[in-house]
Amino acid sequence: MNFLAHLFLSGENHQLRLGNFIGDFVKGKKMNTYSPEIAKGIKIHREIDRFTDSHPIVKNSKIRLRPKYSHYSPVIVDMFYDHFLALHWSDYHQIPLMEYTESFYKSALKDRDLLPEAARNMLTFMQRDNWLFNYQYLEGIHRSLTGMSHRTSFESKMQEATEDLRKDYALYKADFRLFFPILTQHVSQLILK
Repeated sequence: MNFLAHLFLSGENHQLRLGNFIGDFVKGKKMNTYSPEIAKGIKIHREIDRFTDSHPIVKNSKIRLRPKYSHYSPVIVDMFYDHFLALHWSDYHQIPLMEYTESFYKSALKDRDLLPEAARNMLTFMQRDNWLFNYQYLEGIHRSLTGMSHRTSFESKMQEATEDLRKDYALYKADFRLFFPILTQHVSQLILK
């Protein structure tokens, strides 16, 4: 799952959401330097990634991409799934997507001093171009994948992945629709602990 799904899965708790947002930027035991709720968000982020990467439905999505994109296929699938979440946002959340994303940016910026430097820098670009809202558009996904492609050490071809999404759109959408309720149920149990 990519940023939008991680935020959505955090529920309405701002500290939990902030932890889930920075999960990729906080390594190892550094999470223990944060408040208990932010640390819990980081743990939930890690569990979302573990559960997603090991699930058979997600593996099917990755298999379609693996011949061309190799070890970048999980990243691409995460982006595809965020596309479907953004596109069908009203099926999952009562607050309109634009309002939700603007609220997140505003609250994250208030706590920007808590964010690791890399997350702070990324948040600036994320807000400026409203990545989260624009994931619903194929052009938005293409822009994000192209940006990631430029930042990889090796040739990833991620800038071509939107064509693969178009080609097998119904299959990826079906995978997302099957998997996302399973993931949502799994994470809701974690949040209650």
